[in-house]
Amino acid sequence: MVITHGTDTMVQSGLYLQRALPDLQVPIVMTGAMTPLGFEGSDGLQNLTESLFAVRVLAPGIHVVMHGQVFPVDRVRKDHRLARFVRTENPLS
Repeated sequence: MVITHGTDTMVQSGLYLQRALPDLQVPIVMTGAMTPLGFEGSDGLQNLTESLFAVRVLAPGIHVVMHGQVFPVDRVRKDHRLARFVRTENPLS
């Protein structure tokens, strides 16, 4: 399953899904766009395309796919300064 989601709260929603679905048997990929579709330079279509591939090959669990990278939802955060998602040990930092 691929879920498109706003990037500001994507991680929080993903963590909620992870808690609510502890015995998940399929991968769920969350993705979005730092620059929305319809705006010049949008990354939305590329992120969606990558997510459609990733959901077919990832292990069960909740994942964030953005900018050619896959992150476990509990090891990622949005870095506003860099305008991208980065790996972390604490997603709420």
